[in-house]
Amino acid sequence: MVLIPARMSEAEEKRWVTVMLDKLAAQESKRVLGDAELTERAERLSEQCFEGRARPTSVRWVTNQNTRWGSCTPSEGSIRLSHRLQGMPEYVVDYVLVHELAHLLVPGHGPRFWRLLEAYPRTERARGYLEGVVAADRLPHLPGAREE
Repeated sequence: MVLIPARMSEAEEKRWVTVMLDKLAAQESKRVLGDAELTERAERLSEQCFEGRARPTSVRWVTNQNTRWGSCTPSEGSIRLSHRLQGMPEYVVDYVLVHELAHLLVPGHGPRFWRLLEAYPRTERARGYLEGVVAADRLPHLPGAREE
């Protein structure tokens, strides 16, 4: 969805939508990692945040997670990230990876788990970003804007 001011002419609207979609596509193509790069990134984050103690056996993108950003099966060592994260800022993807890596060390969401996440310096910012995405998804159409 692209929102634009209602005062734009149709010609301005078409030009603006094209420009913005081209910019978004270029940004997304730079940011989308393959599963191998995602695994390397998880390993690097484990070293940085957990002294390498969180060792996933697999890290991959999945398209069947529409209510979660990521999931982890500690008994298997597998981490799955929602495809909805693709194109989001790197620090957000890193936060979700760190969150799931922490589950390899502490399965639940108790105090010990949240203390582990303190190792990632952008935790609060990333959580705020994701909360904003969820809130924006729930918004009705904005007054004075046209959807394209």
